[in-house]
Amino acid sequence: MVSIGLFPPEQLFADPQRLGPFLDAVATAGLDHVCCGDHVSFIAGAGFDGLLHAAVTAALNPQLAVHTGVYLLPLRHPVLVARQLADLERLWPGRFVFGVGIGGEDRHEVSICGVDPASRGRRMDECLTVLRQLLSGAPTTFHGDFFDLDDALIAPAPPAPTPIVVGGRSDAAIRRAGRLGDGWLGIWNSPRRFAQAVDLAAQEADQAGRPDPPAGHAMQIWCGLARTREAARAALAPTMESFYQLPFERFERYSPYGTPEDVAEFLSPYVEAGCSAFNLIPQAADEDELIAATAAVKKLLDSDRPTAITAPSLLAVTD
Repeated sequence: MVSIGLFPPEQLFADPQRLGPFLDAVATAGLDHVCCGDHVSFIAGAGFDGLLHAAVTAALNPQLAVHTGVYLLPLRHPVLVARQLADLERLWPGRFVFGVGIGGEDRHEVSICGVDPASRGRRMDECLTVLRQLLSGAPTTFHGDFFDLDDALIAPAPPAPTPIVVGGRSDAAIRRAGRLGDGWLGIWNSPRRFAQAVDLAAQEADQAGRPDPPAGHAMQIWCGLARTREAARAALAPTMESFYQLPFERFERYSPYGTPEDVAEFLSPYVEAGCSAFNLIPQAADEDELIAATAAVKKLLDSDRPTAITAPSLLAVTD
């Protein structure tokens, strides 16, 4: 069974009294997880810390898994992030998938955090290396270009490390997932590209000497849901244009809209290509329709695939 989750409407995170009932309705509808974004100061200064999002979400609903998609790990120090993840696992064990990325749409956001945008990929490699070692509970000594540590320790370590998925469109991001992640998180790519990415990640894992290739591959997809394609596009396009400050036509090819049947038909080839989880960013007329239509998409995908597809634990990174 493919795992289907959604991003709650952004305004709900500023209102826990509304967010709690929304999450309860998501769980009741049978969806598998909810997603939290992450930005420090995006375009016009917008943002909300992804791990704070995740903690609030987990506290408000005891059932749903929580995925970050994606946390801008190179903007943070990996020792501090390891402490946060270890604490989250102690409070709500086994409920997190840590999706991490380098960001890409707003280089100014990166530079004002004191990070050279050109160094994000190499910085991510070091962050992930340090983070994985720390979450194992072992004392960590690391001397790299960006981090210099002697006997760093995070205790108690979580019983099982938080799963990590690596996101991003480039070959560099996919190779990073093969070396250091438990899966790859795609966005803005075709099913054919997705299948190629699955193969490339496996090849990189083999070259790195990993005994098992990462298998928890996922897709993050904006979508519009309504009773007609016209209404669904009207719900989706203005939101994406406002968020990215770009015309919707730049994204339309990879952003399905229409009825649940239309969206499920768009997603199905990704499952065939090796996708085991979808982080949907659905837009609809209201919150009730958003939840009901997303749940309908899940039912349609499940009915097409009677054989369960188990999504393994992941940690996510975007390039």
